[in-house]
Amino acid sequence: MLAPRIVHALIAILMVATLATRGSAQEFAVTASTPHTSEFRFIRLIYDNYSDGFGGFGGRRRGPGWTTDAPEAETHLLQGIRRLTRIDTSPAGGALRATDDALFDYPFLYAVEVGHWALSDAEAARLREYLLRGGFLMVDDFHGTDEWEVFVDSMRRVFPDRQILDLDDAHPIFHVHFEVDHKVQIPNINGAISGQHWEKDGYVPHWRAIYDDEGRVMVMINFNMDLGDAWEHADNPLYPAPLTTLAYHFGINYLMYAMTH
Repeated sequence: MLAPRIVHALIAILMVATLATRGSAQEFAVTASTPHTSEFRFIRLIYDNYSDGFGGFGGRRRGPGWTTDAPEAETHLLQGIRRLTRIDTSPAGGALRATDDALFDYPFLYAVEVGHWALSDAEAARLREYLLRGGFLMVDDFHGTDEWEVFVDSMRRVFPDRQILDLDDAHPIFHVHFEVDHKVQIPNINGAISGQHWEKDGYVPHWRAIYDDEGRVMVMINFNMDLGDAWEHADNPLYPAPLTTLAYHFGINYLMYAMTH
């Protein structure tokens, strides 16, 4: 067990390192329109921030929320997919707005920090069309009551008449490739080091979903957890390997579910 003073020092060092590298994340390639021959490409959803800088949630952050953990998170996850499955993946990810026609070329879409997104009516309508036509959206890295309300506000524009439901442990999405029978809260790097795995008032992790009329999960909601940070820090010895492994298992299961349902 590390002494509290050492823990705080390590966190401070990591925060400085993160700020130093954040510029490269913001410059991560945002096009997914170029042709590719791989079986799978990781695509992020580009969105506008709520209240221009997350007003009311602790001040302005550096860069758009949709870029968080990019490109390291998808780079590491794609390496894991190639190593742990037979899926042929592209070497790098991309990003698209919901209104981009190229969206329909990709069955799996990732949206991060959705506690700060603000979808327009046009974006919500296009995302609804994408999901009802067989697309899959995974949302991640949002925490607490306020961020949940912001997420739901935009999601109601997408699906005003569909419920958000909790998934039980027996749901096929947790067993489609890996048997995930040990679900724990996945924290960011600071929480992994300090042992405080929650953020804000998001003490309890939730795995929730929105279904289509046939019972297929269209939207996989990872609330009060941060899988993207676990992917990003997969090669960081300060991030616990069991948590990274679990985050890989979740991500790969979601991908396999999206590609087979």
